[in-house]
Amino acid sequence: MAVHMSPAFRLLLTTKNVFLRRNCVVYSVEQIRSVRALRRKPIRVLFPEKEAETTRNQSKSVVERKSKERRAEPKVLSSSAEKETRSWREETSAPKERTQENSVKYALSSGSNHGPEGLCFEKASPGDKRLARLVSVARSRTFREQQGKILLEGQRLICDALDAGANPQMVFFSMVDRLRELPLDKLKRATLVKVKFEEIKIWSDVVAPQGVIAIFSRPQPSRLKFSGAPHSVPLTLICDNIRDPGNLGTMLRCAAAAGCHRVLLTKGCVDAWEPKVLRAAMGAHFRLPVYTNVDWQNIREHLPEHVTVHVADNSCSRDTPPETDINTSHKSAKAGDYGWVSTRRSYRNDDQSASDSESESEDEVQGLSLPRVAPKLYYENWAQKPTALVVGGETHGLSLESVELAEQTDGRRLYIPVAPDVDSLNSAMAASILLFEGRKQLLSDTQTSVKKRTSRAGVQSS
Repeated sequence: MAVHMSPAFRLLLTTKNVFLRRNCVVYSVEQIRSVRALRRKPIRVLFPEKEAETTRNQSKSVVERKSKERRAEPKVLSSSAEKETRSWREETSAPKERTQENSVKYALSSGSNHGPEGLCFEKASPGDKRLARLVSVARSRTFREQQGKILLEGQRLICDALDAGANPQMVFFSMVDRLRELPLDKLKRATLVKVKFEEIKIWSDVVAPQGVIAIFSRPQPSRLKFSGAPHSVPLTLICDNIRDPGNLGTMLRCAAAAGCHRVLLTKGCVDAWEPKVLRAAMGAHFRLPVYTNVDWQNIREHLPEHVTVHVADNSCSRDTPPETDINTSHKSAKAGDYGWVSTRRSYRNDDQSASDSESESEDEVQGLSLPRVAPKLYYENWAQKPTALVVGGETHGLSLESVELAEQTDGRRLYIPVAPDVDSLNSAMAASILLFEGRKQLLSDTQTSVKKRTSRAGVQSS
């Protein structure tokens, strides 16, 4: 074995006894000559030809054996942190040039607490645009309605949807632990894709994303199983012209907490499956039926047969008691006299909200007669049988159709008194007060009826 080393040295040649004479003074000069060092190179070991060929063949066989073992079977991820770390290192050592079609699938061992073993998932390759494309579709109301897809983010919301029987299409997650938090037995038909957390953070609408996003088929209320149905009361919430996503989500959450039987959204409301509404509702979509885009002409089909419809009124103030309002006087009531009633008919669709009544002059609209609906304080008795409550938006107010329906069913304008110099309540806050008051009155009426039946049965038996 021959070893070649690059020379690196410094040669110092010293020549003494060199004298210079100047002005009769003798100087002794030490002369130094140096040689510049050559460029350094690492040591290279030269093997004989046979040994070099044997070494290359051995290294090549080791690399081929490892690559075959890596492609032979999918890796099983156990709950052990050591095995999960080792499998993650093996995954990252795979080639980066992997397309979506030939992406490797990995098996997930679910353990004893979750569903069947052998659940596989994909690891997204660089440049995979499925997450970006589906999130863009789910954020557009038009695409949501055309393609029938909704976006759910977070472990709790996804679990609520799966428990209600919603159909998952695709689940994106950043860590296997996040996937194990979901009911794996209900994800058999879904496509599971593991992506980087940075990708989820880019497309998430929340400040601190949980690392899991799911795409579901747009659910139909008739096909879902609602957990709050056994505890519901005969109370229906009708949202009219609610345009703010936060307000609508809060109203849905209050309706679920108050035990409402169903929620109806008329045309002109914000989409109930918008991501902001879903986050504000905290899973209320999967606890009670929510019917969207309901036309006032067909709203009776979603209500009980002998229902009484009441409307929420924010026009009364502390200085003007409801008994002296114009609706109970001999003057003719006009729609333009009330700020809580819209001077336009309900919208045929959301795109025509600004131009729906352009053909009518403002004078004709203001001249529409307002139906006569008597006012009533919210804590007085108004919910003794199947009841529906209509709450309008803060900007457009109630539609004329809602007031007409209240008049036809002998309903009332429910009024919540407030302190002086305070404007009307937020629509979501007013809805929560009225819904819980209605629940209290309905439960009280039910308990009274039960006591009467029990006392009658006791009298007859005696």
